[in-house]
Amino acid sequence: MGISEIPMRHCQNCLMPNTRPGSIFDNEGICQACRNYETGLSTDWAKRFGELKVLCRKHKRNNGYYDCIIPVSGGKDSHFQVHIIKEQMGMNPLLICVADPFTHTATGTHNLYNIGEAFNCDTVVFRMSPDLFRRVTKIGFEELGEPLRFIEAAIYTVPFNYAVALDIPLIVFGENSAFLYGTTAEDGYSAKKYVEAGHSASGQKLGTNITDFWEERGIPLSAMNALSPPSPELIDLVKPEPIFLSYFVPWDDEHNEAIAKRYGFKDLHHEWKREGCIEDYAQIDSMGYFVHLWMKYPKFGFSRATDIASRWVRKGEISREEGKRLVKEYDHKLDQRSLEDFIDFMGYQPRQFWDIVERFWNREIFDCVDGEWKLKDTI
Repeated sequence: MGISEIPMRHCQNCLMPNTRPGSIFDNEGICQACRNYETGLSTDWAKRFGELKVLCRKHKRNNGYYDCIIPVSGGKDSHFQVHIIKEQMGMNPLLICVADPFTHTATGTHNLYNIGEAFNCDTVVFRMSPDLFRRVTKIGFEELGEPLRFIEAAIYTVPFNYAVALDIPLIVFGENSAFLYGTTAEDGYSAKKYVEAGHSASGQKLGTNITDFWEERGIPLSAMNALSPPSPELIDLVKPEPIFLSYFVPWDDEHNEAIAKRYGFKDLHHEWKREGCIEDYAQIDSMGYFVHLWMKYPKFGFSRATDIASRWVRKGEISREEGKRLVKEYDHKLDQRSLEDFIDFMGYQPRQFWDIVERFWNREIFDCVDGEWKLKDTI
């Protein structure tokens, strides 16, 4: 049953709506993200940490050459990943950042430099052609309401391609977003299917053959090195193993931030108070990127505040009533600074941007009242 056929309702425990693509709710009205969180409370994390040690010993090299790749943005989770893999596992990682060409915050620039400095790691920053980025972002935004579909896929494929090219046997991604956001009940450590098919940050599958979508829209294969896989012969020779670190260690935003700050990570509070955000420690690297996150609101009736407040409710850090208040106050807001950066880079006029957004308002869950779109149902 499609989203438009289902009335919008929310998890009885947290605030997550059933309009999230791929959402799973049980007969008690509890979302899969909450059920997965409950599973984590009874998980034998010491045993899983031992499994991580075994896996790292399998791939560890003693000749000084890189034995793993860690995809990073420079954020709190990136710092936490390197802390676990280098400091506790004794691995020698190569850090790879897939950057977007929007304006980057001073905080984000500091953090990306800091992660290499603090952990004494080499870092590769992959920047695709700005012209290609504009073209694929325009397609993603205007056709799908997902501006950064291409680059979110590249976050998985680029590190894999580097692993094959440089003969590096292990790739350590951070969290399994599909499991943490509750679009699957499968709790495994392999990230192979995400690399092969390409997935977004929320766990949505991007396509059976990730390059076909773009080729059909005029993007030549020769321009898609970021997404195109190496030859099967090379892949078979290296056999890089992509994993999710969140399978082996408890994944918690505030804990990861606390660890990251020990190494010099900075949050955004001293630089920028973002409209629509209830925290200042996540997705803080670039300005225009937040438009991509906000586009969930017209399509599905929720945005970043719901994601964060739901996590806090599950953890017992705030009540569900307080979560409701935060969602109602913040979720609908699109930060003006993010919007300006997005349209300036893309070459849109404000009216053009909002005309495109107009096509994506979900008429099943929104009413247009005096020219303003309002949710029919509140939490």
